[in-house]
Amino acid sequence: MSGTKKSSEWLQQIVFVGPALIFFTIIVVLPFVLGMYYSFTSWNGVSDEITWVGLANFKDVLTNDDQFRNSFWFTVRFTFTAVILTNLVGFLLALLLTRNLKTRNTLRTVFFLPNVIGGLLLGFIWQFIFVKGFQSIGAVTGIPFFTMPWLGTEETAFWGIVIVEVWKGAGYLMVIYISGLINVPRELIEAADIDGASWFQVLRNIIVPLIMPAVTVCLFLAISWSFKSFDVIIALTKGGPFNSTEAVAINIYNEAFTRNRYGAGTAKAFIFFIIVAAITALQVRLTKSREVEA
Repeated sequence: MSGTKKSSEWLQQIVFVGPALIFFTIIVVLPFVLGMYYSFTSWNGVSDEITWVGLANFKDVLTNDDQFRNSFWFTVRFTFTAVILTNLVGFLLALLLTRNLKTRNTLRTVFFLPNVIGGLLLGFIWQFIFVKGFQSIGAVTGIPFFTMPWLGTEETAFWGIVIVEVWKGAGYLMVIYISGLINVPRELIEAADIDGASWFQVLRNIIVPLIMPAVTVCLFLAISWSFKSFDVIIALTKGGPFNSTEAVAINIYNEAFTRNRYGAGTAKAFIFFIIVAAITALQVRLTKSREVEA
């Protein structure tokens, strides 16, 4: 009887988990393994001839590819800035929209709305805003903020991309922070108010420690989004001006599909994967160590 029951449980697991596991293997695992293999070859992505070159691609990327290093430095600066600002804006919006506002549900919908629009479409919308909209406003008002060449110089293009990334991701993180703030016990905040604690003391010593699980998730999402940023940058600047806003994802794409060096492109992707995995694992470990029980 026990054997029949065990067989029935295995059959249920195969029926319910099997299809998802098959699709995950085909879509994620198999391409990842093939990518690892191609990173040790000089394949151009088209021909049938695949030449094994060992670690030559990795050596070339790490020692001779200055543009990859520049792209990686841009990605690090962009990620650091975007992660901080996106989480800060998302948290402040969550604090505001957990108060007794009549329009808070409408405002939550408005701030979350950018997440349902594709990244390329968002990029083209903001490109129009930066190039046409801001210039029109600047011509009427004369305010220097609107007359700057937002996508024309290295510095302004960087901040233009950051603005779009924050605008796109803050609403999503806001929802996660709202769920964390709602679960903070009200009696703890009321007790702190009775003891004469200021709003900043309540925020620092009660609210933030108790929503650390939400902080862990939000930081993880923001880091992964920023490191993998591709479509928004393509739509806004295409990596320009003069490759100054070329993120690592764009550099990998150009290497593999524009210059037809698929082996070198997958080597870059594998190096990038290891770095991002290490950073996100460290971030999750550090933030989870600060989580406390209510």
